[in-house]
Amino acid sequence: MGQQPEVGSEVHTGACELPQGNPSEEEIRRILNDIRVVAIVGLSDKPDRDSYRVAAYLKQQGYRIIPVNPNIAEVLGERAYRDLREILERPDAVVVFRRPEVVPEIAEQAIQIGAKVLWLQLGIVHNAAAERARAAGISVVQNRCIMQEHRRFLGPSAS
Repeated sequence: MGQQPEVGSEVHTGACELPQGNPSEEEIRRILNDIRVVAIVGLSDKPDRDSYRVAAYLKQQGYRIIPVNPNIAEVLGERAYRDLREILERPDAVVVFRRPEVVPEIAEQAIQIGAKVLWLQLGIVHNAAAERARAAGISVVQNRCIMQEHRRFLGPSAS
């Protein structure tokens, strides 16, 4: 049997983490108002996938979306990129639809390209990567759906 990593070690075990340090509701509303260009890491070209539905919604709401997925060439009329470093313009936000174990690499890329926001969708939490991004000046939201939050704060029934 393999040795278990000690508590607090750098090894991410894939165990369920609770998000630490999420912005307040007021800050989330401000983030949604401030961002315009959104890179969506893990965006699928399959219309039945959450990533596709969220991207289509964001585009409909006036955000510019940039698909990031090495397995597709285009989705929702937008060219797809292999990773964040390949994108020609700087996105305001990076929205992640990938497993928690790949979040540290995505967070590093978000830092490298100067993104303002790293948004981890529902079910995605990686506190160490979030802390690294925050230390670099990036606002981080974990385990929240950007579409649900947009509807809640900025949708037609929002006050």
